[in-house]
Amino acid sequence: MLTAEQRRQKLGDVVRVASGNFLEMYDFFIFGYFAVYIGDTFFPSGDRFVRLMLSLGTFGAGFFMRPLGAIVLGSYIDRKGRRAGLVLTLGMMAVGTISIACTPGYQSIGLLAPILVVAGRLVQGFSAGAELGGVSVYLAEIATPGHKGFYCAWQSASQQVAVIFASLLGVALNSLIPAEQMAAWGWRIPLLIGCLIIPLILILSRSLKETEEFAAQRHHPTAHEVVRLIAENWKAVFQGILLSAMTTTTFYLITVYTPTFGREVLHFEARDNLLVTLCVGVSNFCWLPIGGAISDKVGRRPMLILLTAVALVTAYPAMAWLISQPSFNHLLLVELWFSFIFGAYNGAMIPFLTEMMPPRVRTSGFSIAFSFATAIFGGMTPAVCTYLIHATGNDAMPGAWLSLSAALALASTMVAQSFVPAAAREAVA
Repeated sequence: MLTAEQRRQKLGDVVRVASGNFLEMYDFFIFGYFAVYIGDTFFPSGDRFVRLMLSLGTFGAGFFMRPLGAIVLGSYIDRKGRRAGLVLTLGMMAVGTISIACTPGYQSIGLLAPILVVAGRLVQGFSAGAELGGVSVYLAEIATPGHKGFYCAWQSASQQVAVIFASLLGVALNSLIPAEQMAAWGWRIPLLIGCLIIPLILILSRSLKETEEFAAQRHHPTAHEVVRLIAENWKAVFQGILLSAMTTTTFYLITVYTPTFGREVLHFEARDNLLVTLCVGVSNFCWLPIGGAISDKVGRRPMLILLTAVALVTAYPAMAWLISQPSFNHLLLVELWFSFIFGAYNGAMIPFLTEMMPPRVRTSGFSIAFSFATAIFGGMTPAVCTYLIHATGNDAMPGAWLSLSAALALASTMVAQSFVPAAAREAVA
C-alpha cells in the first residue's frame, strides 16, 4: 500500500508528464486545425484544392519525421533516462512551433516562407516521434500494480485536453475575429500560445524525477545495442505498427480532419465544425481512462478484438449515412461513435504495446511502432481522405480508410499475443 505522501508524489508526476504531453501535442495538432489558413498564407497557387493539399501535405510531412525521431530520440531516452528525454523533446517542439508562428507569408518573403514552414514542421515531427513513447513508458513504469492501463490512459487523455483547448480557442477566435483578419493573422495566435511550452520545460527539468525501474537497471544500452535489440524484436515492432494503425487513423479523422471535412465537404460553418471537435475531445477524454481501467480487469486482447471488429463493420455505413443526411447533429453523432471506438480501443492498446516491448528498449520499440503507424495512417489521414474524396467523388470514403486500418489492427491483434513477453501475458489475455 502506498502512503499518502507517495500517492501525492505519483499524482504530481502524472500531472507534470501529462501537462508536457498536452502542450507538445497541442503544438503538433494546431497546424491541422488551421490548415486552410496556413495553405492560403504560405503556398502560392490559384487552385484552392492544390493549396489545401500542399498545407495538408506539410502537416503530414511532420509524421514522416516521427520514425527517425523515434529511433534517434527513443534510443537516447533508453540510454539517458525518461526524464532527460522528455525535456529534450519538449524543447525541440518549441523550436518548431516558434518557427511556424513567426514566419512571414509567401507574399512577403517568397519561396523562403514555405521552406521555413516545412522545416519547422519537420522539427516538430522529429520531436513527436519519441514524445508519446516516452510519456507512455514513463507512466507505465510509475504505475501501481494492476493499474497500468489506467495510468497509461492519461497519456492519450492529455492529448484530448489539447484537442479541447484548441477547439475552444478556435471557436473563440472565429467568434471574435472577422474572417478576413482570421485569414490574415488570427490563425497565428494559437501557435503563439503554444510557445508557453518553454516555461514548462524549465519547470519539468527541475521537478520531474526519473522512474525507479529505469534507475534500477544496471546497464543501459548504447545506441548500437538499441538498434541491435530492435532488429532482434522486429516482429513485435511490426505487430505494434499494425495495432497502432486504427488508433492513429481514428484519432486524426475525428480531431484534426473534422474542421476541414466539415468546411470543405459538408459546407458547415467553421464554428460548428470546431464545436463538434470540442465535443469529440471531451468524449475521448472520458473514454480513454475507462477503456484503460476495463482492460486492467478483463484483459487487453479481448477488448482490442471486439473494438476493431466493431469499427470494421460500422465505419463506412456511418459515414455514408452522414453524407446522405448531412446535419450538425448527424456529424456530432457519427464523430461521437468513432470517439467511443477510439477511446476504448486506445485505452487498452497503449498498455498492450508497452507490454510487448523488451524493457531495455521499451521506449525505442514503442516509439518506432507508434510513429510508423502515425506516419503511414494517422498523420496522412487528412490528405488521404481529401484525395480519396476528390478522386472518387464519394464523400464517404473516409469511412473506407478507417475500415482498412481496423482490418489491419484486427489481424495483428489475432496473432500479437505470441510476441508478448511471458510476464505480461496475464494482463494481455
